[in-house]
Amino acid sequence: MPAKTAPTGYSRLQIALHWLIFALIAQQYLFKDAMSAAWDRITDGLEAGFDPLVLAHVAGGALVMIFALWRLTLRARRGVPPAIEASKVQGILAKLTHVGLYALMILMPLSGSVAWFGGVEAAAQGHNVMKIILLALVALHVIGALYHQFILRDDTLARMRRAQG
Repeated sequence: MPAKTAPTGYSRLQIALHWLIFALIAQQYLFKDAMSAAWDRITDGLEAGFDPLVLAHVAGGALVMIFALWRLTLRARRGVPPAIEASKVQGILAKLTHVGLYALMILMPLSGSVAWFGGVEAAAQGHNVMKIILLALVALHVIGALYHQFILRDDTLARMRRAQG
């Protein structure tokens, strides 16, 4: 079997999933108050009642996990373009950031599900800790992309705007 060569860029599907996950994560943070209020009512022994924002949070989390797993499948099958040349420290930091992002995009919906559907307080606490770590990693990811775009001027952002082979 011939060796698989790395693609020169991301596919349209990989790019679409990247931005879709970004939008879903953003909405998770923007509309988290309804979920927090519902959780507080439940832990106080009250009925949560139906709230479309709670449903959106639950569904959004599930979609983040599904799309993250889909992205990982695409990475395994199609591959990804070679990493942008950087210092050894920057390369390690980028790799750890991406591994952390993928891990949290899977672990957070799982912990949220265990908390919400199982009523497990420890899962809710873990979910809240991971929420802070995810926000920090997203910020690091954005800062890294902007650093590449405006300081190094290596056109890194173009890789997530235009599909290539």
